[in-house]
Amino acid sequence: MKALISWPVLIVVVLADLLTKSLAVTLLPPNGFPQSVIGDGLRFALVYNPGAAFGLYLGGFSRWIFMALTVGALGILWRLYAQTDASDRLRALAVALVAAGAVGNLIDRIRSDLGVVDFIDVGFGVHRWPTFNVADMAVSTGAFMLAWVLWGEAPEAEATAAVPTARPDSMDAQ
Repeated sequence: MKALISWPVLIVVVLADLLTKSLAVTLLPPNGFPQSVIGDGLRFALVYNPGAAFGLYLGGFSRWIFMALTVGALGILWRLYAQTDASDRLRALAVALVAAGAVGNLIDRIRSDLGVVDFIDVGFGVHRWPTFNVADMAVSTGAFMLAWVLWGEAPEAEATAAVPTARPDSMDAQ
């Protein structure tokens, strides 16, 4: 059951990310000049992010560092996926979203030293959220969902661990 959710979500999100980034590069001015979509609230502006989320930049080696971190994160996500119960659709969806976003941005880092293509600009006036893309939305949504799922699993594990188990020979002592 988890494969019926995870793999289609992963494929659709990666393809949507690649398509929207391609359209942004083709249709938007290369200087980051914002194009209004819905007033000032939603604009498209093509920018390249050589760093990570919120413009985190680690110098000239950022591209390689973030590629290595992404590969490591994908390894952890694969392990989470493998440990996910077949019936746990929410956890499978969360892992797939985070993985899809990571793959989408990794593809950008591999194919261009300019950085990840970002183009969605939201906010009002000078109060703007950092420009992002479909992969970023998938990572953020999936990470929130995964935190929620894993947080919910922690009390269950604690409750299971707190239940005392009777030893078979303890009945004989009475």
